Amino acid sequence: MKILAANAGTLTNFEVLDFLRSKGAAKDPTRVLASVAPSEYKVYDYLVKTAACNQTKENIKEFSERCKKFDLAKAEVLNIINMRPSSAVGVYPIIEQCAHRFEDVEELVELVTTTLPPPPTQPESEGEKTQPESEGGETQAESKGEKTQPESGGKPEEGTDE
Repeated sequence: MKILAANAGTLTNFEVLDFLRSKGAAKDPTRVLASVAPSEYKVYDYLVKTAACNQTKENIKEFSERCKKFDLAKAEVLNIINMRPSSAVGVYPIIEQCAHRFEDVEELVELVTTTLPPPPTQPESEGEKTQPESEGGETQAESKGEKTQPESGGKPEEGTDE
């Protein structure tokens, strides 16, 4: 690859992810064969967990065209594409003087949520999994008559036969 113009502009997270994929970051599970530096693998690992992994060139182009009516700075557009805020609370830190520049931020939020795909869903980690509760407010194990340990120190509750 030949560099035509150094520092010609900023890149979206999608463009960085696309570049790393083109270098073979996604195709080398051993992380030895591809010509990708260890630091680039760390960037790749981070970006595949963000909204950039679901974005396309078409999504970004469409959003860039449709948000011109909001008169946003290039850096603001870039940050919105990279961070993909899904509420007004996420937009306010990105846009300078947002309250003064926009009467209705929700229109911009709606544009973001309809144009840019959401980030991937995070699977529950093993420590966060809980047993679903039945209609009576007890867990499935309790409803089957199985004894469960209380969360406080593992001692049985008073009044139980243990």
